[in-house]
Amino acid sequence: MTHRLDLSGRDLVLLLVLTLAWGINWPVMKIGVQDFPAMTFRAISMAFGLPVLWLILRTQGQSLAVPREHWRELLIIGLTNMALWFVLVILGVRLLSSGRAAILGYTMPIWSAVLGWLLYGERPSRRLGAGIAGAAIAVLLLLGSELSAMTGRPLGTAVMLLAALVWAYGTHRMRRRRLPTGVMVITFWSLVLSLVLCGVFALVVEHDQWRRAPSVSEWWAIGYNAVVILGISQLIWFRLASLLPPVVSGLSVMLIPVIGLVSGMARLGERPGWQDFAALGFILAAMSTVLLPARRA
Repeated sequence: MTHRLDLSGRDLVLLLVLTLAWGINWPVMKIGVQDFPAMTFRAISMAFGLPVLWLILRTQGQSLAVPREHWRELLIIGLTNMALWFVLVILGVRLLSSGRAAILGYTMPIWSAVLGWLLYGERPSRRLGAGIAGAAIAVLLLLGSELSAMTGRPLGTAVMLLAALVWAYGTHRMRRRRLPTGVMVITFWSLVLSLVLCGVFALVVEHDQWRRAPSVSEWWAIGYNAVVILGISQLIWFRLASLLPPVVSGLSVMLIPVIGLVSGMARLGERPGWQDFAALGFILAAMSTVLLPARRA
């Protein structure tokens, strides 16, 4: 039995735009932090992105109020589902090529499946075992490449894996939330928390690097993250999230590291090695085991 894909042509276009926007953002972030303090870049992007998201919420008539008894849960979700991801990813992108960072970041679905098994008693399957094996091979390929290179950054690999693991845990907390507020309101306050975290980090660690204003290309990267990623992309995602069947959302997520790798080659002149392409193949295969539904006999 086949299921009809209940998406309009407009929604399919929006899905394509969203996937491209998220994939292209990996080299865009690299442009923003190559010669500019990473956490300061993140904080400025959020400072401009928050009003965009606020305007969207106000236009839709949504209240930003969160009952006091749910503040602790909101804090945990905000930290794990967004704030720590934003902090770790921007550090990882600075240490690695944008394509390699994208590949490692999107090991998240694998770790989400593992955490579901270990922490929440979700029944593991043979597909999960295959996915873990594929992800492990990919990580070892990239880590081996970093260790063998004279200018290798194994710390960047570790940072991106930690980012993926934290995001995976945050995804579970989001799925099991008891918060009575909508997802967009949770996202708004998570972004506020992210701005505070990045702002404090930038003030404490990077203040001695505040010698100049962002360049034209850095302002462009900041604007892209503020408007396209934190504003428009969030709006598109919340529209599509309730409509997407698992196979479509899975394929969309799987395309993001591919786009990140290719756009890094086109925009930044990055030259991935065979390890990157092999790791990408293993990651895509691993992601398919947990994101795409099993074929019924």
